[in-house]
Amino acid sequence: MTDTNNRFIQLHLLTSYPPANLNRDDMGRPKTAKMGGVDRLRVSSQSLKRHWRTSELFQSALADHLGCRTKMLGIKVYEQMLAGGISETKAKKWAQALAAVFGKLKATKKDKPLEDLEIEQLVHISPLEQQALNSLTATLITEQREPETAELALLRKDNQAADIAMFGRMLASSPAFNTEAACQVAHAISVHPVVIEDDYFTAVDDLNDGNEDAGAAHIGETGFAAGLFYSYICINRELLVKNLAGDEALARKAIAALTEATLKIAPTGKQNSFGSRAYATYALAEKGDEQPRSLSAAFLKPIDQHSSQDYARDAIKALCEQRDNFDAVYGPCYAGCQALNVVDGTGSLAALLAFVSE
Repeated sequence: MTDTNNRFIQLHLLTSYPPANLNRDDMGRPKTAKMGGVDRLRVSSQSLKRHWRTSELFQSALADHLGCRTKMLGIKVYEQMLAGGISETKAKKWAQALAAVFGKLKATKKDKPLEDLEIEQLVHISPLEQQALNSLTATLITEQREPETAELALLRKDNQAADIAMFGRMLASSPAFNTEAACQVAHAISVHPVVIEDDYFTAVDDLNDGNEDAGAAHIGETGFAAGLFYSYICINRELLVKNLAGDEALARKAIAALTEATLKIAPTGKQNSFGSRAYATYALAEKGDEQPRSLSAAFLKPIDQHSSQDYARDAIKALCEQRDNFDAVYGPCYAGCQALNVVDGTGSLAALLAFVSE
C-alpha cells in the first residue's frame, strides 16, 4: 500500500444486460443519456453505489466496518429511552440533543409530533459513532439525567466505516465531520444507441371462470431495453487509507470487496420481472500515480448496430484502442494493469482482485 505508483486504481467494465428496466426515471421508464448525438441507456452512479454497498457480498466482506444511512437516529434514541422508563417529555428533549450532534433537526409539526426528532438530511453514521450513541443513551437511562455538553462532543468518532471512507459523507450543518469520497463512480452508459420499448402485460384472476367476464384483472405497461454498458470507477487509494485512519489492511479489503461487487452485482430495478442479473463481460484494472482518465471517449462514436456482428468484441477493441491512443499521446497513463475477458476466457477474478488489493 505504500507504493507511490499505486495511488489511483481505475476500473473499466463492460457489462451486458438482457431486456430490463435497471434504473427508472420519474415516469418509470429506463434512464437514458444522449452521448455522441444518440440516446444511450444509463444507470446512475447513485443506483450503482447503493446496490454495491448494500449487497450481501459487500456486507459480508466488510462486516463491522460499514455505516448506516438514516434520518431516524433521534426517533430510535427516543424509543430506547421510553423503553427504559424515561418520561415522554424528557425522552424527547434528550433524544433531540443527541440527534442534533449529527445534523439539523426538522421543524415541529402539530400533525407529526415526532418529526422534530428526525434529521433533515440522511446522515451516514459509522459503527463507532453508533456504539458511542448507544452507550450514552444507556448511561442517561441508568442515571436518569440529560446529556452533558462534553458527552455530546464525544459522539463523533474517527471513521472506521469502509463505505463512508469510499463514498464520502456530506453534512451541510456540520461540515467539520464531512468525509471526502475516495471513490468516484461514473454513470454507466450503453456503448450503442438504444430505443426504449414497451411491454404490454396483463394479469388474470385465477378464480374468474370467464363465464361473465373474460377480461384481464389488470393491464399494465412498462418500458425496457437491452444494453452493453461501460462503467468507470476510480479509487484514490491514498485518500482511502487516510479516511480509514491509516488502516491499510482494511483499505485492501475494501478495495477487493468493492471491485468484486462492481463485477457481480446488478441493479435490482424490475429484477423479478426481467431476471436481468449479469456479471461483467470485460474488466480492465489499472494502477498508477498519473492523473486518472475515463475511457468513455472510446464510445463517443457508438458501436454500429448495422455493421457490428459482435458488440462485446467490438466494444473491447474500442476500449483498448482508446487506452493505447491515450498512452501514445500523453505517455503511459498507468504503472500496471490486469484484465479479465469472458469473451476470450482469459484472466480470472482471483488474479484481478489480487492485483487491485496488493
